[in-house]
Amino acid sequence: MPVGVPKVPFLNPNPEPEPDSAVEEIDSMEEKATWVDLYNRLYRQRLLFLGQELKEEISNNIVGLMIYLSIEDPYWNQTLYINSVGGFVFPGLALYDTINFVPPDVKTVCLGIAASMASVVLIGGTVTERCAFPHARVMIHQPRMQDFDDRSLELNLEGTILLHLRDSIIQIYVQRTNKPDWVIAVDLERDVFMSAEEAITYGIIDGVYVSEEDYEE
Repeated sequence: MPVGVPKVPFLNPNPEPEPDSAVEEIDSMEEKATWVDLYNRLYRQRLLFLGQELKEEISNNIVGLMIYLSIEDPYWNQTLYINSVGGFVFPGLALYDTINFVPPDVKTVCLGIAASMASVVLIGGTVTERCAFPHARVMIHQPRMQDFDDRSLELNLEGTILLHLRDSIIQIYVQRTNKPDWVIAVDLERDVFMSAEEAITYGIIDGVYVSEEDYEE
């Protein structure tokens, strides 16, 4: 059974002279096709993926892709699919800030789960463009010490700085959900799991992503 990332054909979009027959057309297509990694092909369509724990490497990769693709075409909107249990605070905040920095709109889509810092990334998408698949789950809670990587702790960050970071994340939820500070503060004291419909009611997402043609708000 094959393992690893599959490869798919990618046809050069630059048109060439039409072949004289159907057989020549097929042969021409096969010659022009370049086999690339699946995700590489999807990136060309502005489809990005956060499908693992949020750490520096995956965050930097997505940040780099977003910035590069926005330079290549600042008007082609991007979509970030999220299936992550969360991770470290700083990589999550870097991704959240980049989503709001790049010129194109960024649709965020939760499939599977968006928990902890991954829910911050999810809520950071363009308003009206944040959604989840019908059976997805969202989980929110307050950042905890284990959400800071060892190198962050080695910097001997003062307790006031850690509290400031926690307050910043609380404010992200407050601004994006339009809920009072005290409601968010209370809810983040524990793990709160939500269905897609509950996440809409809470203000984390804007709709259920059934299909491209059937988007339920």
